Amino acid sequence: MSGEALLGEEVSGIDRGMARAVGGEIGEALRLGVQVALVVGGGNFLRGEALSQRGIGRVTGDAMGMLATVMNGLALRDLFRGEGLSARVQSALFMPQVVEPVNPEAARKYLENNEVVIFTGGTGNPFFSTDTAAALRALEIGADVLLKATKVDGVFDRDPMKFTDARRFEKITYGDVLEKNLRVMDQAAVALCRDNRLPVVVFNMEKKGNIRRVVCGEPTGTIIGGEP
Repeated sequence: MSGEALLGEEVSGIDRGMARAVGGEIGEALRLGVQVALVVGGGNFLRGEALSQRGIGRVTGDAMGMLATVMNGLALRDLFRGEGLSARVQSALFMPQVVEPVNPEAARKYLENNEVVIFTGGTGNPFFSTDTAAALRALEIGADVLLKATKVDGVFDRDPMKFTDARRFEKITYGDVLEKNLRVMDQAAVALCRDNRLPVVVFNMEKKGNIRRVVCGEPTGTIIGGEP
């Protein structure tokens, strides 16, 4: 989930109502017996790439962006707990006084205990997107599927925010996403999922009940995987 998705009606930071709504949807998935790990971005506070345009080096800007994801993770943990969910935060950035480091084995144990694991700190390296971090963490914990929560209804042949005649794909291959440069995910993330046969579902998180629909296998959004 991108950090921007947490903005809601806010200009910056976290919209409490949006965070609680996400927690409610995740709680419903947990009650269905689904294990849920969440990778969150930091764009609601700042973006490393944008900072580089203001005279801040890309490496420094990306580090600041990764720190913003930790802020989001800590906030979501507490807000989720307010919704009755047990949540843990792990970070790719080493800061043991604040949050535990990424540990796939520990994460799997938390998931088996019906806890939500929130991964923060990106990959711990500059130049990699939240998408790539999500693909990496999904593979490390042995996830069955990677869900990409967006503000649109899936993958389209062109930007649906600009073109009213944009066509949504129900299914599409990794290769088509890369070849058509559809930009729904970072290409490194798509290639990582392709190479490890990790299916991806891109869906609109702003529509209530969509997480439940996706985990129940109902037609929702776009499936990125093998042959359509």
